[in-house]
Amino acid sequence: MKFVRRLTTTATSTSNFTNSATATNLTKLFNKYVDPTNIFSWNAVIQDLARCGDSIEALRAFSSLRKLSIHPNRVTFPCALKSCSALDDLSSGKQTHQQALVFGYATDLFVTSALIDMYCKCGELSDARMVFDEIPFRNVVSWTSMINGFVENGEAGSAMRVFKEFLGEEGGEEELRVDEVALISVLSACSKMPGKGVTEGVHGFSLKRGLDGYLGIGNTLIDAYAKCGKVGVSRNVFDGMIEKDVVSWNSMIALYAQNGNSSEALRVFKAMCKEEDVYWNEVTLSAALLACSHSGALQIARCIHSQATKTGMGQNVFIGTSLIDMYFKCGKVEFARETFENMMNKNVTSWTAMIAGYGMHGLAQDAMDIFHEMRKLAVRPNYVTFVSVLAACGHAGLVEEGRHWFNAMKHEYDIEPGVEHYGCMVDLLGRAGCIKEAYNLTQEMKVKPDSVVWGSLLSACRVHKNVEFGEIAAARLFELEPTNCGYYVLLSNMYADSGRWNDVERMRNLIKTHCLAKKPGFSVVEARGKVHVFLVGDKEHPQREKIYEYLANLLVKLREVGYVPNNGSVLHDVDSEEQEMTLRIHSEKLAVAFGILNTIPGTVIHITKNLRVCSDCHTAIKLIAKVVSREIVVRDSKRFHHFKGGVCSCGDYW
Repeated sequence: MKFVRRLTTTATSTSNFTNSATATNLTKLFNKYVDPTNIFSWNAVIQDLARCGDSIEALRAFSSLRKLSIHPNRVTFPCALKSCSALDDLSSGKQTHQQALVFGYATDLFVTSALIDMYCKCGELSDARMVFDEIPFRNVVSWTSMINGFVENGEAGSAMRVFKEFLGEEGGEEELRVDEVALISVLSACSKMPGKGVTEGVHGFSLKRGLDGYLGIGNTLIDAYAKCGKVGVSRNVFDGMIEKDVVSWNSMIALYAQNGNSSEALRVFKAMCKEEDVYWNEVTLSAALLACSHSGALQIARCIHSQATKTGMGQNVFIGTSLIDMYFKCGKVEFARETFENMMNKNVTSWTAMIAGYGMHGLAQDAMDIFHEMRKLAVRPNYVTFVSVLAACGHAGLVEEGRHWFNAMKHEYDIEPGVEHYGCMVDLLGRAGCIKEAYNLTQEMKVKPDSVVWGSLLSACRVHKNVEFGEIAAARLFELEPTNCGYYVLLSNMYADSGRWNDVERMRNLIKTHCLAKKPGFSVVEARGKVHVFLVGDKEHPQREKIYEYLANLLVKLREVGYVPNNGSVLHDVDSEEQEMTLRIHSEKLAVAFGILNTIPGTVIHITKNLRVCSDCHTAIKLIAKVVSREIVVRDSKRFHHFKGGVCSCGDYW
């Protein structure tokens, strides 16, 4: 019996089993210490194999005991069914179900709960429901199994309906009342039903029943509210938890980081580090690194990298990939490459992070070199890899290369292009001036174009002054995102460039009628380990007077070397003097001035902006870099710009 080789514990002493024993000796030892005629011994064997993940051997053991005509009991079937679930083996699951019927365990609560779980994990919800409905006296475990089964199969609505049934059949006995385990499953269903108010209702139920104090309930509530977009409520739940574990802390750090609130994410991370009884793990560090990458907090990120190395987590592929992503997004290309080279184990995500990183810095050739090296090492690219490859081509204008890999991903790798791939191709073609081809591609898409696709086309039409297709793209965007003021402004400026002032007035009226406001731009710069945020015309920063004075003097020097304000970067409905003043106080210019004032000469200045850098600021920063002899790295919403000696790494193609 091969399954004996995996035997580590049994109902009797098996400590005499040695790793060096031969198969024959193992069989003898099994027969010596385990009674082959005793169902309890067999149950211990099957349980051990299932627990060790050797599901195939567990089922073979179950088959062997049946061949010996030994009668299984109510403990035998759940272990065998667990192995069927792990293998996604519906056929064996049904055979085991049949055996349970034969031996009279069809309505046993222990067995039926395992049957429900098995059918749900195999995707047979109707069979699971049939088993559930035939249980004469259901307990909380039965109800929880059915609710959880619907949740795991994406049927959140059905899960909530079962929960309502449960409440209707609740009794006074403890085993017939909703417990914390059942409520965790219900809250998991709530997280998949955002915007319907169910999370608040279940939260109120937990408070009424006194279940809110359980750690698992608190952690699941944080996640449920987060997926409903209620970050503040998630924080209230977190703050109100008497007990917190690493999952609680990780959830809050990741939640803030993923929602762009990097400063709060790092504050929570620092608070966690002060806790004596909670220790961070690789998930914690990855979430903290994500926060650093969003805010450009390089010094904090370097400290996290150091801690990961000291604790032996530096070689964790999860941490390594997060570090690569962080260094690229903080503008440190060489550090990202060094981290990648030092990784002993790399997976497809690590390679993809390198391709994406080089691409966003405009280093398309380096990105393609990594891609080709990846393929030579037989690492199969995935869906995300091709998004990164096409984006890299787009940043550098590699039209033919982009066309080739867009077609190859389907024909060579059997990956169907998704909306992200189409978005990259529309962006690539549009920037290259192939507006008609880009539009035709949107009409050929097998998936519905989203706002990213149409936004890329609209931006390309603005650059190439193609009002015809710009109006088509804008019309689609007004349907998809009617409250996004940026699209109205972009089309208005296109009309102004073409001298269509009646249409400019029409756009202005639409903006006023819908009470729209343009998304405020801000720029972030790190100095002495602290992150500073600047808004347009910022009047709150402690050094504001010094910054504006320095910027005014700097603009005089820029004019001497040929700087002329590009008024096309602001609305056309204000006079030229006001346009120039607006340009002068753009957030990226303020951040650059602050960076120069607060760093030693020769230091590279790193700026992060939430929107695309405007053409005027792009021109101005090129000249600033030349005048002050500094390298300035600006990361906007699209890519990185490395300014040095009066030129930009993008080659003015962005």
